[in-house]
Amino acid sequence: MRRGIAATALVAALGLTATACGGDSGSGGGDANGELSGTVTWWDTSTVGSEDKVFKKLAEDFTKKHPKVTVKYVNVPFGEAQNKFKNAAQSGSGAPDVIRSEVAWTPEFADLGYLAPLDKTAALKNQDDFLKQAAASTRYDGKTYAVPQVIDSMGVFYNKKIFKEAGVDVPETVDQLKTAASAIKKKTGKTGLYLRGDDAYWFLSFLYGEGGDMVDAEKKTVTVDNPAGVKALQTVKDLVDSKAAITDATNGWDNMQAAFKDGKVAMMINGPWAVTDTYAGAEFADKANLGIAPVPAGSAAQGAPQGGHNLAVYAGSKNLAASYAFTEYMTSAESQAKVATELSLLPTRQSVYIKPDVAKNQIIGFFKPVVEKSVERPWIPEGGSLFAPLVTEYTKVLTGQTSPEQGAKATGEEYRKLLKGWK
Repeated sequence: MRRGIAATALVAALGLTATACGGDSGSGGGDANGELSGTVTWWDTSTVGSEDKVFKKLAEDFTKKHPKVTVKYVNVPFGEAQNKFKNAAQSGSGAPDVIRSEVAWTPEFADLGYLAPLDKTAALKNQDDFLKQAAASTRYDGKTYAVPQVIDSMGVFYNKKIFKEAGVDVPETVDQLKTAASAIKKKTGKTGLYLRGDDAYWFLSFLYGEGGDMVDAEKKTVTVDNPAGVKALQTVKDLVDSKAAITDATNGWDNMQAAFKDGKVAMMINGPWAVTDTYAGAEFADKANLGIAPVPAGSAAQGAPQGGHNLAVYAGSKNLAASYAFTEYMTSAESQAKVATELSLLPTRQSVYIKPDVAKNQIIGFFKPVVEKSVERPWIPEGGSLFAPLVTEYTKVLTGQTSPEQGAKATGEEYRKLLKGWK
């Protein structure tokens, strides 16, 4: 799950030229012979310059199978897509027919009535093939509102040359990470870890490592401000204060990627979505120099968040038939195999993992067991909104503007305002 990557919106029409978005497009669906036709506007949130090329090509392949369908491809910056879709859907104008929805957005959009139920539609095919944990985020209130496209989690990316020069092993715990960072600084002059400070998703592994979580959805209880939450904030603050890590308050993705790709830092925490961009760095012209390991354990546990993306169909689409078919094609075993092979993104279908080109992919081979042990986030409508209060306090803690205790307390107070009636 990629969060907060800044990108310039890219718009391209595949097939016939079109200017209208899904909610405004003319009617379509099929001709007298049942052949699909009309326009499908798709909002893709993948990384511009790497991932987007593959997804755009897949969309083009769909139009080859359905020549009377025009797919209007729109790349929307990930950090803007959630609110942009809600605003368009609420106004009834400008929403796409299909959106690439981060897993936490799906229950929120469904609860608002913005998504079309997909049960018994052409969008769902071979449902038993989907990984159970991937399918879990697509269901809300007993109905299916999306189809899982990719699943992911996070690990530590490390520069093997720097590690060899410093004579350190890959850290398995946070304490070992601090020790390794000290040795790396002394032997090479490099910083040990780039800790992204402008996105709270990167904090979750530390929260889980101390035995904490944002909320307990089953008990309807806020837990981010319990002792485990305070300790997790203290842990990340200590990494920065001890110089084991450097951080930032803005533009964290670009700063982190640049520092790691240029060899200024030895480690970063990231996911499979970052592999293609990382390989573009000077330090990784030799791809074998990139190492990936599980996120170091905290004092209580080891875990990373489950992320990923689903494809969902806008309830107000005027071309549901083609939108269902497009969604099915983009999440099919064939399409997922192409994405896995070219981008090292993890499939959501079990059958794809045994395909030869996917089975031999080293990145997928590493991340699959990580995903299997990842921590499920709460699939509640407010799930995607839990990050804004947390990132505010997380950044303030890392930059010394507040204490871990006050940061946890303030986050908990905001959560209880958001989650009416929760303890």
